[in-house]
Amino acid sequence: MGLKTMTKLHNGVEIPSVGLGVYKVEEGEQVYESVKSALEIGYRHIDTASFYQNEEGVGRAVKDSGIPREEIFITTKVWNNEQGFTETLEAFNRSLTKLGTDYIDLYLIHWPVPNKYKDTWRALEKVYRDGQARAIGVSNFLTHHLDDLLRDAEIKPMINQIEHHPKLAQIETRKFCRDQGIIVEAWSPIGKGTYLDEPLLCELAETYGKTAAQIILRWHYQNGTVIIPKSTRASRQRENAAIFDFELSGTDMERIDGLDQDYRLGAHPDHFNYG
Repeated sequence: MGLKTMTKLHNGVEIPSVGLGVYKVEEGEQVYESVKSALEIGYRHIDTASFYQNEEGVGRAVKDSGIPREEIFITTKVWNNEQGFTETLEAFNRSLTKLGTDYIDLYLIHWPVPNKYKDTWRALEKVYRDGQARAIGVSNFLTHHLDDLLRDAEIKPMINQIEHHPKLAQIETRKFCRDQGIIVEAWSPIGKGTYLDEPLLCELAETYGKTAAQIILRWHYQNGTVIIPKSTRASRQRENAAIFDFELSGTDMERIDGLDQDYRLGAHPDHFNYG
């Protein structure tokens, strides 16, 4: 158990259930040190994106760690202005170069750009078939996007990475993904820390001898959701990883479910400014 706990994707590839997100972590020393400390703690799953502009620092930290490349699961994503079939293949190769690797463990469409994401998906299917990506998926796709994509897709997405935390339960999207065998991965899994003083979470933290953040992350884990909490501090990275030595009761899981308010911190995929 622990950071070596894996979730199996529908193609048989296993992804570490807990990873490190690096959104808004600055390229250079900050992202390098963040990834370095996470790998030292035991993380083996790093989630970045071309949009984050820190792939080079991630790649350097992975290389300098001395850990065999095949033991580290790297996710990156194609940004909105890079989408389309040819453009995505070019973006994928740029990411490979910046990360200093010859394959990506998981490559995602970052957002469902209207009239583009189907061509983008064909490019992802190509890099998957060519063995350059071990798994492919999408991010910020709602049920209707997935339904539309699946009409023409030859390969079903293995993951849908969405904003998801107790106040944004995403019940419909999660059910659709579960029915299709698509694993849900949560970005902003603790809601950017905006409601850690929620009375229920504080009560449960005291009951279980954990922090409110750990209660939320454990709730995700017990729901079968892959999580990528972001932290640049080693102490917080350790805290976010310490969720495997307790179990929430079914009643407490349901009480956390009751916090849902359809409360988004990020953009709604149907109202995103796609430019």
